[in-house]
Amino acid sequence: MPKRALISVSDKTGVVDLAQQLVNQGVDIVSTGGTKKVIEEAGIHVTGISDVTGFPEILDGRVKTLHPNVHAGLLAERDEEKHLKQLVEQGVTPIDFVIVNLYPFKEAISKDEVTFNDAIENIDIGGPTMLRSAAKNHQDVTVVVDPADYERVVNSLKQDGEVPLELKQELAAKVFRHTAHYDALIAGFLTEQVGERFPETKTMTYERKQTLRYGENPHQQAAFYQEPFAAPSSLSQANQLHGKALSYNNIQDADTALSIIKDFDEPTAVAVKHMNPCGVGIGNTLFDAFTRAYAADPVSIFGGIVALNRVVDVDVAGKLSSIFLEIIIAPQFTEEALAILTKKKNIRLLEVPIEMNEPLEQVRSVSGGVLIQDEDRHVLDETDLKVVTDRELTEAEWNDLRFAWKVIKHVKSNAILLAKDSQTIGVGAGQMNRVGSAKIAAEQAGDKAKGAVMASDAFFPMSDTVEAAHEAGVRAIIQPGGSIRDDDSIHKCNELGIAMVFTGVRHFKH
Repeated sequence: MPKRALISVSDKTGVVDLAQQLVNQGVDIVSTGGTKKVIEEAGIHVTGISDVTGFPEILDGRVKTLHPNVHAGLLAERDEEKHLKQLVEQGVTPIDFVIVNLYPFKEAISKDEVTFNDAIENIDIGGPTMLRSAAKNHQDVTVVVDPADYERVVNSLKQDGEVPLELKQELAAKVFRHTAHYDALIAGFLTEQVGERFPETKTMTYERKQTLRYGENPHQQAAFYQEPFAAPSSLSQANQLHGKALSYNNIQDADTALSIIKDFDEPTAVAVKHMNPCGVGIGNTLFDAFTRAYAADPVSIFGGIVALNRVVDVDVAGKLSSIFLEIIIAPQFTEEALAILTKKKNIRLLEVPIEMNEPLEQVRSVSGGVLIQDEDRHVLDETDLKVVTDRELTEAEWNDLRFAWKVIKHVKSNAILLAKDSQTIGVGAGQMNRVGSAKIAAEQAGDKAKGAVMASDAFFPMSDTVEAAHEAGVRAIIQPGGSIRDDDSIHKCNELGIAMVFTGVRHFKH
């Protein structure tokens, strides 16, 4: 008995050539709707699906392959005598190949003007059902969902007269990944429509963007996956203009830099090292901003990542090119700037629109599960601010406090940051106690700390951090407040002539 292939595809890429190659190998073609028409117009004989089912395609094509004559032909085990006998009794012909890809649901909901009804009509029912039936019985049925695999199947037929079990298994696994991804998109869309934030089950799906050389260290394998609908201003959508491929650590650092730069409207430059800001500066021009960011920590910026929120021109490029940097991120580079920066062979240049987005969900893996939370995109409201000490603040101190507060939420906890004149001057990150972070920030700042401000991501459990601030020369502090010993810190500030502002908002970053 000749082998039979059922072909029904939304993506017609390569389908005519595939059909002809299968016919050349003695395979009969069964097809549906538009796919049947395309293959017939190429002069290839096709049996319509209605001739197989004995039932017309109805409900505007919603029902055409959902029939026992199709699914019995897919699910019958060829080495099971009982199954084969039942096929003969029911007049069912086995189906040996299924070439199916699905209604373009993702493309439909990607359109700005998509309606709910349009989305629903692009939910494929028959396609996933055939794919799952064929993939379940993959020892007997070759199932193909990706046009990129057509050639592998045809070559196997030409060479061996059949498709090897190993390839069938590989293609079946790909089918279940494909249908799981497809269903996850549908579930996500419908869940979003009803506004449910944390449903009883959560199915997340990602698409591989890049296989990485290694992970955090050379002995760890890694890959970069992107969300199906990532925002244009996300790292996964960046346009790389120059340089070698991003590494695992590059991606993490670049994402941190991008996250920080989005918090600033004025010309700003951010330098990041190991997922912590090592220098942030704002200025009247981008050149001024980067000059401040560099001066904040000219040692740590070496081999770091820089993000900027204005077009990089020739002057800024000249400054950037004088330093060893791994990555530069900006909304645009002028041709003259590119001519300067691309002289450096390995530097990565990424164009990304710098736009504040709605808070995204952050997903972090833990042993046996994941944690999901909103991204920390809290914007300080002036009504949040509460001066809790006696001394009046100057306008310059207020500006520096607001600046420091924007940056501190991006520093790993326990976090202390010193700032002065729109520039970070000392960063203490990731310490087990807060006063330890304060001492690190003060040591880094040195004499610059005199007259500076301090920001803390969380409250002071005792007054020792205030004392460390005073020793460094800090004149004003911004912190959330909320400790049962707040009064100790307030009294110590008043005693030492330091102004302190509470925000009521904590910015832990673990």
